[in-house]
Amino acid sequence: MNGHEWAKRQLEKKQIAYEALDNGFLSCSEPAQLQQICDSLGPEDIDRVFRKWLQRIPLPLRPQDREAGYDWALSIWQMEVSLTQIFDRPLRGREFFEEIIRDNLDLGRPDRVPLIFGRRVTRKTAGEFRTRVIQDGVHPSLHIDYKNFDLKQYFKEGRGCRTEGTIGNPKDFGVNKGLSNLPYLQKIGRQINRRLLEVERVSHNSGMSGDSIQRVVQPAVTEDGKKAPGLKFGQPRVMALLMSLTLFQHLIDGFRNRDLRQQVADLLGLTLDQYTPHQMTYDLRRLRLKGLIFRPPKTNRYFVTPYGWKVARLFSRLEARVFRPAMATITANDAVLPFPLRQALDRVDEQLDLLIFNAFPAQKAGEKAA
Repeated sequence: MNGHEWAKRQLEKKQIAYEALDNGFLSCSEPAQLQQICDSLGPEDIDRVFRKWLQRIPLPLRPQDREAGYDWALSIWQMEVSLTQIFDRPLRGREFFEEIIRDNLDLGRPDRVPLIFGRRVTRKTAGEFRTRVIQDGVHPSLHIDYKNFDLKQYFKEGRGCRTEGTIGNPKDFGVNKGLSNLPYLQKIGRQINRRLLEVERVSHNSGMSGDSIQRVVQPAVTEDGKKAPGLKFGQPRVMALLMSLTLFQHLIDGFRNRDLRQQVADLLGLTLDQYTPHQMTYDLRRLRLKGLIFRPPKTNRYFVTPYGWKVARLFSRLEARVFRPAMATITANDAVLPFPLRQALDRVDEQLDLLIFNAFPAQKAGEKAA
């Protein structure tokens, strides 16, 4: 039974307008009412549909057999519970979803499974615990397995993030397959979907915290005692490095020293003789010690880490879209600033001049005597 289609029929009966999103909803004029309808689907509704069809299809049981107490009962062999979140900016939504995949590839590990499924995992726990990314054309989906439960996320029809949990065996959650356990299993499925979103929200928000920015710009010492020089925001060489990294994030085989060196030299306006391989090696070491790139052992190839991708993109956008235009606007001789901003800057200049004037009383006395 398809719960979304059942809910659509109930909305039509109540004459409530909605937009369909394939097997789901894009919008609804009364979302609260829609949620109530979805919550109301229970064992009685499914059994009612089942009993209707028992009157229409041929069955081995005769009417007198059923009157004697022999009858059919429904069991839950597979159950899906889904949550769809629609983005008002679909393109940004797709970018956000791809970041989710990159940042949460470790959620299927046994030590992280309890964060989502609320179940303790021991060596005796049956099943495979893994995270898979399945590519269907250009549409990736994230899969996290727990016993017979498949937790899946994908970007639905270019508009929404669909989180969908499929229960393959109710006994994984301590109940049998009887239809009466539908409300309990529905509650379990919703909790798992919400936990996944909460874990992703926390990991996404902490991905670029203040501490992580300080880790990039300040000198540090790694856990194995190696000194990691800071990557100062605004330095031309650092900004060229980070901007060049954004060009290699999508490469499956990574990049080499000479690949990045050519890009950095072009951005700095230098020739390859002026930006030497030794300088490139030093810069690669800085990036690696800061965790922005990774080099597999015994190879000469480098890969941009998810953290490095975030840092490179953030710094590059800040410099190109915020600091460079702002400084050009403020410092240019022919700059025309918005009137409120010009007034605010003038007040700042006046207060600084007053502060400096009041800080030197001897000079003021000398000026009066003169």
